[in-house]
Amino acid sequence: MTPKAAQVTFRQWWRSHGVRMRLTALYVIVMLVVLGVYIFGVYTLIGRNALRALDQQLRQDFFWVSGSVFLAEDGSFEFPEPELLVAESALPWVQVWNEDASVVLARNSEARRRAIPAAREQARRAGDSIVTVMTDRSPVRILSRRGSVGPERVVIQVARSEEGMRQDLRDLQLIFVFGLPVATALAGLGGYLFARRVLAPIEHMTEQARTITAERLGDRLPVRNAEDEMGRLATVFNETLGRLEASFAQMRRFTTDVSHELRTPLTAIRSVGEVGLRGHRDEAGYRAIIGSMLEEVERLADLVDRLLALSRAEARFATLSLEDVDLCELADEVVGHLGVLAEEKGQSLRVEREAGLVVRGDRVVLRQALINLVDNAIKFTPRGGTIRVRVTREGNDAVVEVVDSGPGVPADAREQVFERFYRRDTEGVGFGLGLSLARGGVEALGGRLTLGDPDTSGTTFRITLPAGGRAGRAAAL
Repeated sequence: MTPKAAQVTFRQWWRSHGVRMRLTALYVIVMLVVLGVYIFGVYTLIGRNALRALDQQLRQDFFWVSGSVFLAEDGSFEFPEPELLVAESALPWVQVWNEDASVVLARNSEARRRAIPAAREQARRAGDSIVTVMTDRSPVRILSRRGSVGPERVVIQVARSEEGMRQDLRDLQLIFVFGLPVATALAGLGGYLFARRVLAPIEHMTEQARTITAERLGDRLPVRNAEDEMGRLATVFNETLGRLEASFAQMRRFTTDVSHELRTPLTAIRSVGEVGLRGHRDEAGYRAIIGSMLEEVERLADLVDRLLALSRAEARFATLSLEDVDLCELADEVVGHLGVLAEEKGQSLRVEREAGLVVRGDRVVLRQALINLVDNAIKFTPRGGTIRVRVTREGNDAVVEVVDSGPGVPADAREQVFERFYRRDTEGVGFGLGLSLARGGVEALGGRLTLGDPDTSGTTFRITLPAGGRAGRAAAL
């Protein structure tokens, strides 16, 4: 199997298992790496310390030998009962050479019992180093150092077997070899149980979420601890459910309102048509019936157009044609367009301006939004009232306010005035879509449409847009 194929196979295996198994596998792998590094470090440290202790013992042996060997009357070198002096521990291997390491002057019983073939070569290299040499039985550590016994210059060699140290290291290896799988298995089991416990809230949330349907959007996931990751996940999911519930409620309300609004003109058209079919009428009678039906058809078409515009504005599907728009000129145009409606009610409609205020936006969208606001003000301002369109600058923003002297918006209706099909009048004038269309258009341009302070007399609708365009930038400078 090629490395690339093995990598693909591993990825497939990895993805085919759940998070719990993957977490357990990762935990076991990490534990293996950590334990492997730990075992290697411990084994190396223990081996090094054991070797250092053996070398320290050899140096002590050297000083013991150099202080114990003496020159007898016959000129030979002897040890004064070394077995009694070292009864607490095993005897070291000891040899004493002449200065050029050509003749062995003395050796203890251990050296007589076991010869070290490389002893002469190491004696000729006498220094302070300690080396390991191989024998037919086991490796030994040997120290060769120059010294003196009386007037004689000699080379003293001491050695000890490494067999005991190596046996201890082999025992340690066995402990590690048999202990590592057991530790890994225990770590894997602990990791699996730990992952299962950690992921239990997610499984519970999964089961709970599976029961939530469109008819049960009011249900929420349990939040055990809002501060940890699971709690934050449940909180975000609950917030999403809340938005979905609100959207479903709005959709149901929208469907109900549309059905009601469409039923009225359709019923009128059907009633007029049924009346027209009863009996014979002259041309004028039929023309009146058809005219009445066309009025209802126009009302129905207007409603459909407004709903389509509102949907496009909310979904941001409308194509915006951005240009520099002078808000003062736009306000004058809207006031001139709707001035006739204000005159019919004896209202005062005027523009209060701050010259040179330009924004970057879609002129058609802004014009329609301002028309809806002014038309709404004319509709709800009593005869003889005052309506003002104020164009001002606040910091880096351009502000257009439509202020009327009407009765104002009731406190219990302030949160509903921008909802579609909401009507403040009791006679059912209009469709209740004007403010929704205005807000959708302004927000599509990156602005805000808000209702003014409830403590002021009358009603104030406020459009806030970022000032821009060549004239706007010049005014800002």
